[in-house]
Amino acid sequence: MSEASRPFLTAQWRNLVILTYAVDAARIIDLVPAGTTLDWWHRQAYVSLLAFQFLDTRILGTPIPFHQDFEEVNLRFYVRRSTDEGVRAGVVFIRELVPRQLVGGMARLLYREPYQVVSMRSKVSPGPPPDVEYQWDSTGHWCTLAAAGKGEGHEPAPGSLDEFLTERHWGYNGERGKDTLEYRVDHPRWTIWHAENVHVDFHAETLCGLDLAPQLKTPISALIADGSAVSIHWRNRIAA
Repeated sequence: MSEASRPFLTAQWRNLVILTYAVDAARIIDLVPAGTTLDWWHRQAYVSLLAFQFLDTRILGTPIPFHQDFEEVNLRFYVRRSTDEGVRAGVVFIRELVPRQLVGGMARLLYREPYQVVSMRSKVSPGPPPDVEYQWDSTGHWCTLAAAGKGEGHEPAPGSLDEFLTERHWGYNGERGKDTLEYRVDHPRWTIWHAENVHVDFHAETLCGLDLAPQLKTPISALIADGSAVSIHWRNRIAA
């Protein structure tokens, strides 16, 4: 088994809340890693704010004491890469927040992920449908992302924005003058609900800077997903 094909990390991603914002592509184009292109849905670029539970985390099959269950919040946008095997739909993280130093340090070192370690807390009723509240400390202010699923759960419809946002199986990280890192993320299709009782209160500039922050005012989509087991594979390098 090649390094790129074997799972490096396995876990459960559960009870996800996904808020999505339509943004001016010029605000994120400089963040697109070499070897990938910005992905669009109906000629529009998007940025999403996610919060979820990271459960039963294992590195190379081994649980790490005190680092198995925790929350994560991330801000991401969408890219694609054409290969001989087809188009790979992926994401690029602008910022990722976790409450565990070891998790953040390992991800920064091995995958070049933009992790920041902060205090976090959550209240989760898995349902179905899930009813969730995630909070994180931003310089003394507790930011909040909360929502509840509405109606019957369903799989994302083919060709829909819901599918565009959730069916992403590749991660990419790039820095100017360096090779792009690519890794595969395996998970089945999630059951999703459109969200109600959405409450969001966060300092966007601490996640993405002053240039993009004004674009993250009113989400055009709010989803809840049940989540699943996931496998994150070893990274591969794409020549710059």
